[in-house]
Amino acid sequence: MSGDEHNYRLATLQRFGLDQEDLLTWRRSGLPSEAFEDWLTDRVARRPSGTRARQAYGADDVHDFARRAILDKLRLRPGDRLLELGCGGGLLLRDALGSGAHATGLDHSEDMVELTRERAPGSDVVLGKAESLPFPADEFTAVAMSIVFAFFDHPVIVLRECHRVLDRGGKLAVYTTGAELRGTPAAPEPVASHTHFHTDDELAELARSAGFADVTVENDGGGQLLFARA
Repeated sequence: MSGDEHNYRLATLQRFGLDQEDLLTWRRSGLPSEAFEDWLTDRVARRPSGTRARQAYGADDVHDFARRAILDKLRLRPGDRLLELGCGGGLLLRDALGSGAHATGLDHSEDMVELTRERAPGSDVVLGKAESLPFPADEFTAVAMSIVFAFFDHPVIVLRECHRVLDRGGKLAVYTTGAELRGTPAAPEPVASHTHFHTDDELAELARSAGFADVTVENDGGGQLLFARA
């Protein structure tokens, strides 16, 4: 690696709160130079891992705006069975347990699965993929996704899986980021170039295509809240 490449990699990592530990992990990956931004997207957002990722997702205020919006919409009660896809630091599951609901989380990051088990004791947390949920049909009364939907390459497949595991009339709440926030701290480059943005109408149509009804999308300054029923 040339000096210029080293400086670019390190400067980019530092913008995301990463450091020499992460640079060393990148070097050990053996990936080609052109894969750096994709690797970075995984490390900080799509499949968070490493010391700083655990610190970030372990913070009490991580994505709190999205968590509050989702829980306000779902209005969980004792007897509800919630599934969260991309459970990150486990705070939404922790709050769901506090409402008396049963809480299950799924993530494809081993670090996030471990962190969620620490932060939301009493929840069931599994390692898996949203495109192929390891649960039977009609297993849950609610499904939530907080700041993960933009990372799915095949969103309709994910939503169909959500519809499959929901009871009839079960609720879906998805908080994601609109294109108007691309390039801002909410969706910074180069990570934004490796995610998928949808207009409000496109987001609603994805849900309808997956079989959902009563679909609505609320947009608050680029923060999109999709709500629907199975």
